[in-house]
Amino acid sequence: MKTKTYLLVGGHILFWILNYLYVTKGNLGWNGFSNSAGSLPIAYSYGILFNAALFYLQIFWLVPKYFITNKKAKFWLISLLCTLVATSVETYLDIIVVRRFDVHVEMNLPIAVFVISWFYHNVIFHSLYTASGFFHRFLYEYRKSEITKQALLKETHQSELKYLKAQLNPHFLFNGINSVYHLIGKNNPKAKDTLLQFSGLLRYQLYESGEARLQLERELDYVSQLIHLESIRKGGDIRLNYEVNYENAALQIAPLLLTPFIENAFKHISHHDQGEHNKIDISISEKQSTLVLEVKNTYEVSGQKNQYGGVGLTNVKRRLMLLYPEKHQLDIDKEEEYFTVRLKIDLR
Repeated sequence: MKTKTYLLVGGHILFWILNYLYVTKGNLGWNGFSNSAGSLPIAYSYGILFNAALFYLQIFWLVPKYFITNKKAKFWLISLLCTLVATSVETYLDIIVVRRFDVHVEMNLPIAVFVISWFYHNVIFHSLYTASGFFHRFLYEYRKSEITKQALLKETHQSELKYLKAQLNPHFLFNGINSVYHLIGKNNPKAKDTLLQFSGLLRYQLYESGEARLQLERELDYVSQLIHLESIRKGGDIRLNYEVNYENAALQIAPLLLTPFIENAFKHISHHDQGEHNKIDISISEKQSTLVLEVKNTYEVSGQKNQYGGVGLTNVKRRLMLLYPEKHQLDIDKEEEYFTVRLKIDLR
């Protein structure tokens, strides 16, 4: 990656050097400036600086900050202003050089016509370099987008295979069946209700989670059922608090992004003899199209062998990077007694 960057920077530097040498070392002239009189090297020195400035303003500032973020009105306005300012300043410097070197031009023209003519020639070149910078960055973003799409497609295929394996995950099935087993004979209505919820979770994984996007309401309903099933399995061994609130149920979200964090909380929770010391707090909220998940659980401070997350967390981080680039924030903290996860996703 560093080598590629060095080659790219070196290529740009070489371009500007060759550009300058071609104009200033050849037998060329422009608008009365010439190499023989010494005026062209001076005029082209600041001229090429203005061209380079306009070119790189497009690449590093205007296109990424305004055009890509869909602020096109500001983009065109600022681009126009930058071009006009650069042209005005260069035209003023050209007039100074004309007087300094006594450049022979058509001085019989009115001064206003002369300045307008000079301005016209400069603005053409500045517009060309501005356009070149725009297309350079635009093509870069296009290639970047295509690479991301290919990576996302590959990741989607891999995720589908993982989900196919997870759909009948023995551990998940064992936990669900075990929860129902302990209720049979003790609380048959509750056992039936739990079995029905467990069936709903499997149905969601088998038939619905293969979609690229699902309604937020459906995804959060699945998460709530999962939390409820896990709480039944843990019983009085934990103290669980959770809440789910959302404003816009019709928002779309990629499926199964939240579950790894919740499953990890139940997996890595502490094992104190007194259940009230084993705590899990889960909060999921959506407001103004921003989804926030907060999961907090106690863990064993001493003798903790398992690392939080593992492969599941790595996979979900990768999915977040591909599905919501620059639209999510994930913070995971290991405090004195708590693991804390805070995930924020812009669903717009």
